[in-house]
Amino acid sequence: MKVMSFNILCGGKDQRAWPARKDMVTDTIRKELPDTFGVQEAHYDWMQALSSALPEYNFVGVGRDDGDKAGEFSAVFYKKDAYNLLDSGTFWLSETPDKPGKGWDAACVRVCSWAKLENKENGKVFVHFNTHLDHVGLVAMQKGAELVTKKAAEICPDAPAFFTGDFNVTPDSAPYATVIANGFKDSRLLAPVTDNGPTFHADVFEEGTRKQHHCIIDYCFVKGDIEVKSYKVIRDLYDGNLYPSDHYPVVAEIEF
Repeated sequence: MKVMSFNILCGGKDQRAWPARKDMVTDTIRKELPDTFGVQEAHYDWMQALSSALPEYNFVGVGRDDGDKAGEFSAVFYKKDAYNLLDSGTFWLSETPDKPGKGWDAACVRVCSWAKLENKENGKVFVHFNTHLDHVGLVAMQKGAELVTKKAAEICPDAPAFFTGDFNVTPDSAPYATVIANGFKDSRLLAPVTDNGPTFHADVFEEGTRKQHHCIIDYCFVKGDIEVKSYKVIRDLYDGNLYPSDHYPVVAEIEF
């Protein structure tokens, strides 16, 4: 099966405005047809667009600002004909995870949504967690990683799990180390066929010259009895010079 993480960029201007990019984003997802995928920076209109263009998927998740439609979603999508949804939820990365609000020194409200799924064909059960860590608060980044891994241990102590997201930290950071220390493994490092290239490019144009900032901050972690077959970063261009987002989506092909 395939698992994807994709920060689809909530806004953008001119040719990078989200309505101008929505077909690129959905086309990128459709080319891979992942079994499950997590999105970041998806406001309610984005969620409507994704659901309309990808009717073979259902999703779990809520807007982070009010637990309903307001603010960005960190939703988990799954193929509805292939998987039964056994359980799901969203918690806030804060000192009060059961209700909307900022945590610690975070600049934004942050959430983690999760789906417990059962493969209709073989009965395999797993949980997919998806989040977007804060981009400013160092304490919030660390505490957010600690909270998600703690919740994962409570929600799926025995079931295999995926943990996807835009973590806003590189592999040499403390939050990354926390995820690894709590039983998750980086699919990028496990796969015999892999890609160590950047996942964030912040692609901009100045006087016709492309300037990029490269780093790895998007991940697909795995936990449990899972074999990673391949990992890749998708760098498809549209119309010769446009990317669907300022992040490249990442895809892990796995086998239980």
